[in-house]
Amino acid sequence: MISLVGYTDRFSARPGEKIGVKVSSALPAPYHADLVRIHSADPNPEGPGVVLEELPSSFAGAYASVKQEIRAGSCGIASTAGLRLEGQWTACVRVQPWLLNDGEQVALSIQADQALSVAVRRNGICVRIGAARCELSAVLHERHWYELRLVGDGDRLVVMQTPIPPDGAALPACTASMPLPRPIGHVTRVVFAAEPGNPENGFHNYFNGRIEHPFFLQGAHTDRAILMPHAYRHPELLAWWDFSRDIGSLAISDRGPFKFHGSLLNLPTRAVRGPFWTGAGMDWKQRPDDYAAVHFHEDDLYDCGWTTDFEFVVPGDMRSGVYGIRLRERPNDASGAEDIIPVFIVPGRGRPQARVALVIPTYTYQIYANYDRKNYDEAFKARMAQWGTYPHHPAENKQFGLSCYNLHADGSGVTFSTARRPILTMRPAYIAYTDQRGSGLRHFAADMHIVAWLEAKDIEFDILTDHELEKEGAGALLPYQAVLTGTHPEYQSMATLNAFRDYVNGGGRLAYLGGNGFYWRIAASETVPGTLEVRRAETGVRSWIAQPGEYYHALDGGYGGLWRNNGRAPQQLVGVGFSAQGKFEGSYYKRLEASYEQRFAWMFAGISDERIGDFGYSGGGAAGFELDRADFLLGTPPQATVLCRSEGHSSTFGATLEELIAPPAYKEGDKAASLVRAEIVYFENDQGGAVFSVGSITFCGSLPWNGFDNSISRLLENVVHHFCRNGDQAPS
Repeated sequence: MISLVGYTDRFSARPGEKIGVKVSSALPAPYHADLVRIHSADPNPEGPGVVLEELPSSFAGAYASVKQEIRAGSCGIASTAGLRLEGQWTACVRVQPWLLNDGEQVALSIQADQALSVAVRRNGICVRIGAARCELSAVLHERHWYELRLVGDGDRLVVMQTPIPPDGAALPACTASMPLPRPIGHVTRVVFAAEPGNPENGFHNYFNGRIEHPFFLQGAHTDRAILMPHAYRHPELLAWWDFSRDIGSLAISDRGPFKFHGSLLNLPTRAVRGPFWTGAGMDWKQRPDDYAAVHFHEDDLYDCGWTTDFEFVVPGDMRSGVYGIRLRERPNDASGAEDIIPVFIVPGRGRPQARVALVIPTYTYQIYANYDRKNYDEAFKARMAQWGTYPHHPAENKQFGLSCYNLHADGSGVTFSTARRPILTMRPAYIAYTDQRGSGLRHFAADMHIVAWLEAKDIEFDILTDHELEKEGAGALLPYQAVLTGTHPEYQSMATLNAFRDYVNGGGRLAYLGGNGFYWRIAASETVPGTLEVRRAETGVRSWIAQPGEYYHALDGGYGGLWRNNGRAPQQLVGVGFSAQGKFEGSYYKRLEASYEQRFAWMFAGISDERIGDFGYSGGGAAGFELDRADFLLGTPPQATVLCRSEGHSSTFGATLEELIAPPAYKEGDKAASLVRAEIVYFENDQGGAVFSVGSITFCGSLPWNGFDNSISRLLENVVHHFCRNGDQAPS
C-alpha cells in the first residue's frame, strides 16, 4: 500500500483555470502540500539530477489525511422500479466466460423481494436465491458462448444452460430446478457481471467475459431454441437491454416498454463480437447486432472517484512550464512519504510566452500509465535503492489499474486507459530500466531531459500537451516559430495528428525528437472524458492482438491500429517512421556525405566529428531502443535529405513486424537487417515549413551529457535557432 498518493482532474491548465487535486493519505497525521517547478527528473547521480524549485502557492498547507478507496471491476446497472417477477416469467442472458475457475463469477444479479444471482464457474452455473442454491453441473469452456435461462413457473424455478454454436443451431440444454416457495416479487435493480456487496465495497464477484442481450419475458419459455429478444413485444417483453446501442458511451438502453435504462461502471469494453458474428461485417457501425456484447473484467477501472482535497487555481501571470503538486508527510522534510504529481501549465489561449513550444505527449503517457514491464527484479530494486528513485512500482501496486500494454486477468488486452487515477509511471525520478550505460528513463522523466536542455541553453519555451491539440488543433501550434516533440509521441488521435500536419503545411517548423512516433491511432471522446482507446489491429509491434473483427474503436468508430494502415505512415508527416527495435541500449550516428553540403552548414556548425552521439543517459547512445528511418515509398517527401544514419547496433535489434511479409530466415533476411537503422532527416516545404527528425527514442538522453556541451546538444541548438531565425513570421 502507498501511504500518500494522488492524482489531478486534468493534466494541463491555463492561467485562471483550476486543477482539482485528489489525495489518498493513510498517514496518522495531516499531510502537507506545496508547489514545485520541475526542471529535471533524472535520479542518476551522474546525470542532470532531479531538480525542483519550490514556489509559493495559494493551496500550500496541511490537509486532513483520509484514505480513499479504489473499487476496480466493471459491471452494468439498471434500476427497475415497477418490474415484478411473479407467476410465470423468463430471464435470459448470453455469456462467454473468459476466465473460469472454482470461484463464482456473477453474470446476472436481480435485486428484488427475493434477491437472485446467476454465477458461472468451471463446472457449471449456480443460482442463488437467498440461502438456497441450485447447481447445474455442466462444464463450461472459456471463450465459448452459452445461453443461461431462468424460468419461473409458479413454485419452481427451472435453470437452463445451452451452448450457442456460431451457426445458431440449437443444441441440447442442461437443466436443473429448485423450489421457489415465494415469488421473486418487486425488482428494484438488475446488475450485469457482478453482484452487490456490502455498502463499503460496492460490488464483488465480478464476471470476466462477455455478456449479450439480457432480457426478461412474461411467461414460461422452456422451448429448446435459443430465445431471440427481437421476436417479442409487450406485454410478453418486460425488459431487454440491447448492448448494441450506445456503443460509444457508458449508457445501456432498455428496448422494453418500461425503459429501464442503465449505465456501465468502470468502462468495460464495447464494440466486441457477439455469438453470431460470422465475419460478414467487420465494422460495428455497419452491423451493430453482431456487436451486441460487452466484455467485462474484474480489473477494469475508469474513475477512482476520489473526493477533491484542494484546488490549484493557476495564477494569471504564471509562466508556462512543468510543475508538480508535491504531497509530503512532513513539511520541509523529504525523508517521509512523498508524492509529486506533474501538471503542465500552458500559456493563455492565443497568448504565447515564447517562440518555441514543447508538446508533451500526454496521450502516450496515459496509454503507458502504470505499465508493469515485467522487469521489476532484484537488480531493479537495488538500483532504486541506490539512486533514491521514485519508490513505487506498478508491479506492486495493481490497484491503480493497468496500462494498455498489459493484459486483463482473463488474458484479453487492455483497450482503455483512464487519467482518473494515480499514474505511478508519470513521476519525477521514475526509472523504467536498469540501464547499465545510462539512467533507464522513459516517457515523462525522459522528456524532462528536453526541458533541462532548453533551460540550460536559455531557450525560452512554452509547454503544450496532446490535450490542447485535441481541442484546438493546429491553432494551438501556429503562434510558434518552432515546435518540439517529446521523445516518444507514439499515440495520436485524428485531431492531434491533424494538428501537427496542418501546422507544418501552414509553414510551421517541427522538430521530431524521438522514435516510434505517430504510430498508433487512438480514440478520445467527450462522452467518456479522461479516457483513451487503442485497438491493436492487424500488425505492428504489440503486446497483445485485437480479436478479429474488433479493429474499430468504440469511442469514435474509427479504424484502429497503425496510422500506417490508415494510409498515414509517419514518414508523410516527419520523414521517418518506425523501422527497428532492440533492447534499451544506444549506439551512434555517422554523418553522411549530404551533411557536409554547404546548404546544411548551419546545422552542423561547431560539429567536427563524423560520429556523433556515442554517449548519453539513455542506453549509452543517441541512436537506440526504437529506431525510425526514411522511406520514400511510405511518404518521405522527395525533397527530404538523410543527413545521418546510425550503425553499430547489437544483435538484439530487428525489423518491426509491419516491415516483414515472412520470417527473415525464410525470405528477405538481408532487407530485414538493413532496416535496423535510425536516420536524421531534414526537409522543407513550399509554404516555408520545415521538419527535422532524429529517428531515435534515445536521442534526447544525450542532450545533458558533459554538462549539455556535446555534438547532439549542439546539433539541436543549431536547428532550434535556425527555425526561430527563419520564423519571424508565425505560420499561417
